[in-house]
Amino acid sequence: MRRGAAFFLICCWLASAMGGRAAAAGAGFDAGMTASVWSAALAYIAPRALTPVTIPQMTIWGLNGLAALDPNFNTVFQDGQVRLYGPNGLLFALPAPAANDANGWGQAAARIAAAAYANSAALQNAGTQEIIGNFFDELFNHFDPYSRYESPVQAAQEQLMITGLAGTGLTLAAENGRVVVAQVAADSPADDAGIQPGAVVLSVDGRAASPGMVDELNARMNGLPNTTLDLVIADPDDPAGRQSFTLTRGFIPPQTVFVQPPLGHGIVEMKITGFNKGTGDQFAMALAQVMSQNGTLAGLVLDLRGNRGGVLRQAVLVADSLLQSGPIAETNGRDPDADQFFKAEGADLTGGAKLAVLVDGQTASAAEILAAALADDGRGVVIGSETLGKGLVQTVTALPDGGELYVTWSQVLAPRGWPLQGLGLMPQVCTSNGPAALKAQLNALAAGRNLMAPALSQARAMRPPVSVEAVLALRSHCPAAIGGAMDEEAAQAVLANNAMYQAALLH
Repeated sequence: MRRGAAFFLICCWLASAMGGRAAAAGAGFDAGMTASVWSAALAYIAPRALTPVTIPQMTIWGLNGLAALDPNFNTVFQDGQVRLYGPNGLLFALPAPAANDANGWGQAAARIAAAAYANSAALQNAGTQEIIGNFFDELFNHFDPYSRYESPVQAAQEQLMITGLAGTGLTLAAENGRVVVAQVAADSPADDAGIQPGAVVLSVDGRAASPGMVDELNARMNGLPNTTLDLVIADPDDPAGRQSFTLTRGFIPPQTVFVQPPLGHGIVEMKITGFNKGTGDQFAMALAQVMSQNGTLAGLVLDLRGNRGGVLRQAVLVADSLLQSGPIAETNGRDPDADQFFKAEGADLTGGAKLAVLVDGQTASAAEILAAALADDGRGVVIGSETLGKGLVQTVTALPDGGELYVTWSQVLAPRGWPLQGLGLMPQVCTSNGPAALKAQLNALAAGRNLMAPALSQARAMRPPVSVEAVLALRSHCPAAIGGAMDEEAAQAVLANNAMYQAALLH
């Protein structure tokens, strides 16, 4: 996309997310907006938070975020009143609402903030949006590391990362004096229309396509949502057989699945960098292409190193592509809607090819869930180091200011019942203890023994709640580290030797 069009599109996103309300500093405190945001947040959090907390307690925690902007303020719940203290004593007080009245507490909090705003140059300089944000910053300091509020601008940027920019999904290239379709993005307008890679592009928007125009034509593929592009293409083997398409530009998930250079001996490597709404389809398409090009695979390496997670459902879809049947993950929370059980219902698209999964200390969340499902099933050998250990799931809601609220509402259990949170995933082949330790482990695998067996057995036997001491002691067997070349070397060795592979599958 050309820079100007991309910038305009992003600005449209941000304006939409903020609902046209730019509460700038100095424009006065918007108590009505603040009350609606805080009321909605308190009502949403109270029944869903993984650890129960009362609405009054959440409100007082949040209001003490005022002190981050002006240390002269302190808010307390005392003698049936919500009281704001300033540098010279009590500044404002009002009767406390009923304990379960989220709207009343949101209104009361906004009135307290308004009183503080009227008596503080620091708050006036900060403005409404920063006061709203500081309320949530202080509130979530008392929660887990993953519950958070995103301002309207942050929420729009996050959405842009998840959905991608608007386009057709086509990437064009020059080949043998013609313009051809080089790639078709999964879940894109071009994919939905049935356009295939290799097709010859004859014209774009009525203008004949020539190889020297490829950069310009690729730029034309992207644009504002719901605008159209006319395309005439032909089969490469039958240039006379033309087809016309009108593609409506839509949001295309960024590419997260990449086929890496082959490792040799029939071993293919694929990398997943994150999980957005298109990852499951991207993986299925890439895997189908790999299978059509290679036939029966000697082995597949799935690289999840550095993958910080994303959309849980997409990790489940990838797992479903590699498992014949059985459980994938389970989530449990206070809200009945947080309780979910995921199981494989499809078919192994690799036909049972040997599988190695690479992880490291930055593998987190949905990526850990995928790796754990494959390990617990005995479907693949996990290689690398202990993972991050993020086994909490957030539910998301939009707030009246255009911001978004992420609230942790469930914890994840692997198929065999052990918790991912804090514990992370113990690999079956550890590379983070150095080359000598890895060599000893590979030699043991060749002899049919897995030196990780005691640690793996202990990890899979863990049940929540797990103490910090127990977690640290267990993780020390294979310390979290950044992945490196030893991971691929170990994967090649294990996949090339069936006896080693079977010994490494210990689960």
